Amino acid sequence: MKYAFIEAEKALYPVSLMCRCLRVSRSGYYAWRVRPRSLRARRDDELKVVVRAAHETSRGTYGSPRVHAELQANGVAVGRHRVARLMREEGLKGRNPRRFRRTTDSEHDLALADNILERDFTVEGPNRA
Repeated sequence: MKYAFIEAEKALYPVSLMCRCLRVSRSGYYAWRVRPRSLRARRDDELKVVVRAAHETSRGTYGSPRVHAELQANGVAVGRHRVARLMREEGLKGRNPRRFRRTTDSEHDLALADNILERDFTVEGPNRA
């Protein structure tokens, strides 16, 4: 993380100054630049594509447990915590379906207000019907 920051800002500030401020060695930074990405990081990049596809297939409703089950069903060997971490890194979240709520109850026994206006909205003034 610190090395990536140095890489991004090296055009504005000297590398040696940033290394000193971030308390990392210059040799560590330069070694990081030429070091290949780890096998796990490369596998994570591949899995992120598969996880995103499974999430989008569900129209964004699946969370990590269901995405994990989907991947297992498709033969992808991956742990559930890894799926959760990858989804978190990608900003993917499961979406709960909205609960149906009935807002109108026409079948009640309560008294109804009398229709005083009878759709005649021409009245003399406020509170006069």
